[in-house]
Order: sequence, then C-alpha cells, then structure tokens
Amino acid sequence: MILQLQKQDAETVNALGQIWLAANLQAHAFVPAQYWLGHYEDVTTNGLPAARVFYACQNGQIQGFIGIVEENYIAGLFVKPACQRQGVGKELLQYCQSRYEDLSLHVYTQNTGAVRFYKQNGFVLLQQQPDPDTGCMQALMRWQKGGE
Repeated sequence: MILQLQKQDAETVNALGQIWLAANLQAHAFVPAQYWLGHYEDVTTNGLPAARVFYACQNGQIQGFIGIVEENYIAGLFVKPACQRQGVGKELLQYCQSRYEDLSLHVYTQNTGAVRFYKQNGFVLLQQQPDPDTGCMQALMRWQKGGE
C-alpha cells in the first residue's frame, strides 16, 4: 500500500529518516558515513517535511519511500535494507510514474545497482558531473511518459 506523508506526522518522519540513513550508509560506502550522519537532522527537520513523500507500507511497517521536490525532481528513493530486492522501490517509482509526466534525479555513478535500476525503469542519462558536496561523480537522469 502506498501512502502520502502528512507533514505533521513526526513518528512517520522519524521512521523515514531511519530508512534514509540506513539505505544511504549501505548504498554509498564510497561516501564517508559522517556525511550522512551530519545530514540526518536536516533531512528529518527540513527535507522530508518540504517534499511530497510517498511511502510503501505493509502490515503496518514502512518498507521504503520516494520524495519529490519542486515539480518533478526525485530527491531520493530509499528502501529499508531488509526489504530491498522485493519490488518495493519499483512499486514506489511506478506509482510516481503514473502520476507525473516526467521525472528527473541525480544518482551517484558508483551506485551501479541504482543506475541500472533507473535505466531498467525508463530513465536515460543526460549528463555526469561531480557532486559539489561529496566530490563523487553523479549522473543526471530523466524519465518522460511515453519515452519521448
């Protein structure tokens, strides 16, 4: 079941923050852990409440979430490590693809599994450049309804 975050739901924001942290630490071992730990409070205090957040929930447990900012930018797609490779990320992405005409995102190129996942779901690579915060190379990718 996909639900939308209600901004005043502090308990859910905290649960999403824990998923954000665990997924980033696991997927981005090439970025120092302190980077993620140092951004945790900003994500839970400012980032999540400012985004349109859709999350997957099964049996009362949050499995993952996707955050959309601006009009159509995916700020992040995160799945609880124990729930990965079970279709949760794909379900969240397809949910958004059914509601938006086009979507864009940045993904670290060293996160080859994520790059492959987005390509398999219709995203194309537009450009690559270093992330100014981490120095790691990131790819700008875009998906358009109808594959145009």
